[in-house]
Amino acid sequence: MHPGSLAIILLFLLSTPIAAVDFLFNSFNTTADLLLVRDARIEPPAIRLSNDSNQWSIGRAFYSPRLQMLRQGSGNITVFSTQFVFSILPEISSSPGFGIAFVLSNTTEPSGAIGGQYLGLFSNRAARNVAPLIAVEFDTGINTELNETDGNHVGIDLNNIESEVKVGAGYYNSTGSLIPVDMRNGQNVHAWIEFDGSRTEINVTIAPAGMSKPIRPLLTYTNPAIANYISSDMYVGFSASKTTWIEAQRVLAWSFSDTGVARNINTTNLPVFLPQSASNSGLSIGAKVGIVIGSVVFFLCVLGVCYFIWRKHHSRNEEDEIEDWELEYWPHRYSYEELKQSTNGFSDTEVLGAGGFGKVYKGTLPNKTLVAVKCINHDSKQGLREFMAEISSMGRLQHKNLVQMKGWCRKRNELLLVYDYMPNGSLNTWIFDKPKQILNWEGRKKVLTDVAEGLNYLHHGWEQVVVHRDIKSSNVLLGFDMRARLGDFGLAKLYTQGEEPGTTRVVGTLGYLAPELAMLASPTTASDVYSFGVVVLEVACGRKPIETWQEREEDVVLVDLVREKYEERELVSVADRRIKGEYDVAEMEAVLKLGLSCCHPDPVHRPTMKEVVALLLGEENTILDHTIM
Repeated sequence: MHPGSLAIILLFLLSTPIAAVDFLFNSFNTTADLLLVRDARIEPPAIRLSNDSNQWSIGRAFYSPRLQMLRQGSGNITVFSTQFVFSILPEISSSPGFGIAFVLSNTTEPSGAIGGQYLGLFSNRAARNVAPLIAVEFDTGINTELNETDGNHVGIDLNNIESEVKVGAGYYNSTGSLIPVDMRNGQNVHAWIEFDGSRTEINVTIAPAGMSKPIRPLLTYTNPAIANYISSDMYVGFSASKTTWIEAQRVLAWSFSDTGVARNINTTNLPVFLPQSASNSGLSIGAKVGIVIGSVVFFLCVLGVCYFIWRKHHSRNEEDEIEDWELEYWPHRYSYEELKQSTNGFSDTEVLGAGGFGKVYKGTLPNKTLVAVKCINHDSKQGLREFMAEISSMGRLQHKNLVQMKGWCRKRNELLLVYDYMPNGSLNTWIFDKPKQILNWEGRKKVLTDVAEGLNYLHHGWEQVVVHRDIKSSNVLLGFDMRARLGDFGLAKLYTQGEEPGTTRVVGTLGYLAPELAMLASPTTASDVYSFGVVVLEVACGRKPIETWQEREEDVVLVDLVREKYEERELVSVADRRIKGEYDVAEMEAVLKLGLSCCHPDPVHRPTMKEVVALLLGEENTILDHTIM
């Protein structure tokens, strides 16, 4: 017996008895004793956590009675042992991964939790003192903004998505060598977790299902701070989430005990979920022969059809070949007919908007999912180059404050991009041109924070810097909950971290362009910050970046107007009068100063988006006046 297991038994024998929790699920065929939250469901004989048909899917499964974490009378933190078997299988092996987490939480619905790399448990600005929550993550993706370097690791999370400690997934054999375990190929992985509250220590061990428990834990984490994330009673269970890409996350068996070592799971009868290409390995010889013969006949038929299509296309001199670069990207390629039908034949009644690239249509896919379909004009000078840039950036970037790209289509010279549908349109329609409903001050502050966090991710949260180059209020889109996402990456310019961006033609929108671009034409993160500053001033003042006033002969530039009022010590006088009384004057003044600071004429003196986010979240308290002028 492992010494850690013996210690757990002795601790339990010495403890005051309370309501014990001891259970064993060798499979899951009923919801009895389980709390299934959001998309979690029973698919016998397993718990399936996320839903393939929902893009932003979150699922959690908890044991329904709460676990007593503080022992009665003594106040000591409890000790428990658990083991479980899980399986993670992506539909596309090269798509971004997310994983699964074992969870201790005082609630079944953590506040602000989002999907994707946040495991359905955290937000990207989780406040550690809000909700006691401890997670052991079995993470199958790399997120550089979380300081991750391994796309297959185990970590300990203390109410924050950034792990306190993390190690590559694997187990130690009898010689002490670490043998890697791939947690994302569908194989069943057996995990053991020992939680020793008296020592504030967590031990985690994993191995392929069917193996005995390795003697040495993969990860041991001891920290008195663990006690800060414990409440008197907590739910215990699992959580997982996904975005665009399908990743089946299953729990196949689970054993738990706070009165001793958790009972062993019988892994011999558990199903194994393999990629479709490997699912036919158990067929009989006769079936295999039949499949081979049928495949040959089918291949000959397909060959004939392909030859017919080739001849037809060449006779019409209209080729629609798939380019090599098209095969490199993750997002789903839709058929042209599917998108045409979803938009009622690209009907004018479905138009959401139009710009320099072409029109954007509302579409309804066969599964009733609403999407936005962006059609690039045939004669667009940007054409294929910008289309490729958009696929390259949008297809790989994931953040809750970026409009997610769902897929794409190309038919000859027609280029189409498919995005999440944002039902509340763009920010400018809520603050300009006498909207039916004016966005209130609280909503505006949330929008600014959302956009800042999305832009911060582009600048600092990925292996490459992404310069958006066209930040403006019409490119800030609002979802069902009125939270903002930054869209339109058609002008995005990528360059390697630390590398100087190449000089290109000036692009962007008048009124949002940083002054240095008139001479240098070299967009940088600082020029994005300038454009963001203009958006800040738009939101605070309720005015467009350039306006024509009857009392002035020339156009009024918003940045100049606000700077003028700052010099006259009448800064708050430019605030949007329609929301007067909703804001604290000092707070409005701070936001206006932030906008001016971002719009400093010298890019060297502008704050970074990291600094902007810190200020908007209250982690920094002031904008120094000398950064404005």
